[in-house]
This record gives sequence, structure tokens and C-alpha cells, in this order.
Amino acid sequence: MIKQTLYTAQVTTIGARAGRVESSDGNLKMHLSVPAGMGGQGGSGTNPEQLFAAGYAACFGGAVQYAASQKKIEPGEVQVVAQVAVGPSTDKEGFEIAVELEVTLPKLDQKTAETLVAEAHKICPYSNATRGNVEVKLIAHGGV
Repeated sequence: MIKQTLYTAQVTTIGARAGRVESSDGNLKMHLSVPAGMGGQGGSGTNPEQLFAAGYAACFGGAVQYAASQKKIEPGEVQVVAQVAVGPSTDKEGFEIAVELEVTLPKLDQKTAETLVAEAHKICPYSNATRGNVEVKLIAHGGV
């Protein structure tokens, strides 16, 4: 349960996976396309998996920066590459997603990078939302 709401995003989709998406403030306006791998025609639009990957990567990067500031360490420019896979579930009805987050922290040694990424996974809202429900693989890369 949220103790205090800091921000609420509002986004509307029309036309499902082959439609469009727009935020209430107008900052996000995108066409959606069904990827060929999912039986669609592809196209120039984005898709829910890319949007989820973008949101998770940005949020996780923020969690890494927050965790680093709490420990008073400088990780360098945080890079997060998120991969979101979608496919039929093996043990449930319908479909599921799986996530891989590859995090590069250029000013940290490998052990410190791994520790910081694990800490970020505990505090990131996306990680907390998916924990126990979505397979999330973490990969950390230190730079020194």
C-alpha cells in the first residue's frame, strides 16, 4: 500500500496493440504496432513490451542512483538495458513476461556494482510490483 502518492501518471490507449497511446499531459503520444513475432505486421509503432522495458529501465536506474546516494558512492553514469520477453505461460492460462536488466556502473568495481544492483532491486517500484510474479534476471557490470 502506498503511504503517500507522489505522482500519478495517466495514459489512455485506443485500439489495443495496434492502436495508439497518449498521456493526459500530452507528453507521450505514440502509435502501437503488433510485432511480427507475435503475428502482427510490425510497423513503426512501439508496443507494450517496449514501453514496459523503458519504464522499468528508467525507474531501476533511478533506484540505483538513490541506493548509491544513500551509501555515499558515485557509480558514474548508470546504464540499464532492459529486455522484456512475452510468451505463453507454462503453468498458467494466457501469457507472461520475463525481464532481464543489465546494469553498467562504470565507476564501481564488480562486487560493489553487484551489491548496489541487488539493493536497487529491493527498492525499485517496478521490482516491487513484479516480485514473485515476473521472472527478473539481474546482471551487473562494474567498470573498474
